[in-house]
Amino acid sequence: MGPVDATAAWAWLRSPAARAGGARPAPADAEAADLLALYGPVATAPGRFALAQLGQSLDGCIATRTGDAVHVTGEADREHLHRLRALVDAVLVGVGTVVSDDPRLTVRSVVGRDPHRVVLDPAARAPLTARVLSDGAPVTWCVAEAHEAAARRAVTGDGPVRVLAVPCDERRGVDPHDVLDRLADRGLVRVLVEGGGRTVSRFLRAGALDRLHLSVAPVLLGADGTTGLGVPGPALARDALRPPSRTFRLGDDVCFDLDLAAALRTGAPVGQRER
Repeated sequence: MGPVDATAAWAWLRSPAARAGGARPAPADAEAADLLALYGPVATAPGRFALAQLGQSLDGCIATRTGDAVHVTGEADREHLHRLRALVDAVLVGVGTVVSDDPRLTVRSVVGRDPHRVVLDPAARAPLTARVLSDGAPVTWCVAEAHEAAARRAVTGDGPVRVLAVPCDERRGVDPHDVLDRLADRGLVRVLVEGGGRTVSRFLRAGALDRLHLSVAPVLLGADGTTGLGVPGPALARDALRPPSRTFRLGDDVCFDLDLAAALRTGAPVGQRER
């Protein structure tokens, strides 16, 4: 294959050849080079792979004090999110995101197929009118075993909503590793944990993420904004987690691509690991 432009680069990233870990094509221009560099590690990841994405302000907030998260990051970052969706088998969100944002979790800004949607909702409190549960497209609704019967009654019939019961510890909640195991058993091996901040933080604390894409926008939301990542920190800054990282410009925003798997291979702590 000769040098590829941006359109051909994006087609290659979504191809079986990329998924099989094939040789990356040479870029014909800067746009193609950026696509291959940023998305190559996602598209060619071998076996099971979990990636998380968050967009936040300079002061670490993902939403205002009222929960408004629209326009924290710009259009380029939203396109970036849709590209990540197009490269995974499933996109996972916590019930808080469903309640507050009512997302569709589909690919609309770029060429690509929609991922399977997964809602992590131990107490089965997602409204059945939420778009992700009512738009007629496949979705897996993960609830605690104690709520399985009620959830199944709520979605009776042969509709696209599948209820998946997962163990839920009364104190520690759902184990992210267990969720990923059960999704992998169903052929969903490449998972994007999209939000919200609590869900991404839970997966990060558990050491269940291979990579984290953290987009930072040049905006200040204030001390009363909704914070994003929440993980216990070290007493000394020298002991903080410093995973290998790369940066990419997304319009006015900066995306930090953090290689968490590499950090774990070196024995670096990730918060208080749950497993």
